[in-house]
Amino acid sequence: MNAPVRLERYVALALQLDCDGVHVDADRAASGPRMMASIARVDRAIGGAKRWIGQDLKLVVLPEYLLSGPPWGETIPQWLDKGALAPGGAEYEALAAIAQKHGVFLAGNGYESDRHFPGLYFQACWIFDPSGTRILTYRRLISIFAPTPHDVWDRYLDVYGLEGVFPVADTVLGRLAPIASEEILYPEVARCFAIRGAEVFLHSTSEVASPNLTIKQIARRARALENLAYVVSSNNSRLDGIDVSVDSSNGFSDIIDWSGNQVALAGQGESQVANTTLEMAGLRAHRRKPAMANMLSRQALDLFVDSYAQADLRRRNGLLEGGRVVVPDRSFFVKQQQDAIARMSARGLLV
Repeated sequence: MNAPVRLERYVALALQLDCDGVHVDADRAASGPRMMASIARVDRAIGGAKRWIGQDLKLVVLPEYLLSGPPWGETIPQWLDKGALAPGGAEYEALAAIAQKHGVFLAGNGYESDRHFPGLYFQACWIFDPSGTRILTYRRLISIFAPTPHDVWDRYLDVYGLEGVFPVADTVLGRLAPIASEEILYPEVARCFAIRGAEVFLHSTSEVASPNLTIKQIARRARALENLAYVVSSNNSRLDGIDVSVDSSNGFSDIIDWSGNQVALAGQGESQVANTTLEMAGLRAHRRKPAMANMLSRQALDLFVDSYAQADLRRRNGLLEGGRVVVPDRSFFVKQQQDAIARMSARGLLV
């Protein structure tokens, strides 16, 4: 298959928008219209951004769980009903139409069901191309609040394979890979995408907003630098419908270049300010240059294979019993972490 003709430069936007959570809604009949109203806001915002920034705007990244907010005490079945999207459902059709209407690659994040894993939902990142085709789906691997592919690992690999666990979209913009929210803190996630060629990390997040360096701001710079990649990170502005202070996650979306420099930064509130030109030709030239700063080429990954394989701290397949999917209650996630800590203690990792 021939590689696409790639753009050497284009504008990317981390679009900062309010999140209108569905927590107050009793069921899908109430939450569905709320989600569609949020999608309409996305449409208007991208239309305005295209007029303001110009036709070079090719990539738009939306905040984490923009259409729903996070689960907040709901059971797994309750959130599956009112907070998770069905692949191919009306919400995704509307998002695809927005990408096509405005001629952009549109990336975002939310919760979705999967017919292969009945009763569960996963937190999913997705990308639509300018034709409205969904070209990538990634399910968050590390989460303290939601089921992950690791919880059904053997069956997930049977269905999607390892490349489906770490998908990279090869596009005219370059090779795009998503990172979900807190996963920016885990270098292995970004590295697994980088060794598959990812050049731009699309980071949908909902995080503490502060003018001081936060842990995720530090992590974004590290992931960019160590993988020689751009990071386009979109945070929520207001977080409504949930009983936390509405401005706790408000703002400071940013874009980081491959040297770890913050090259665009939004303030607070709904904003199109976090946009900049991605110089892809420069990134690609830097990756090909033998130098001390070419960290990606200097990393001997086989050094760490045995240590990782032997660690085995968090048990896989926690939601599979005899190949059958188990729908957990919320206590499952705490018990999984307690079990991992106990294993760490037993192996002498903890003093």
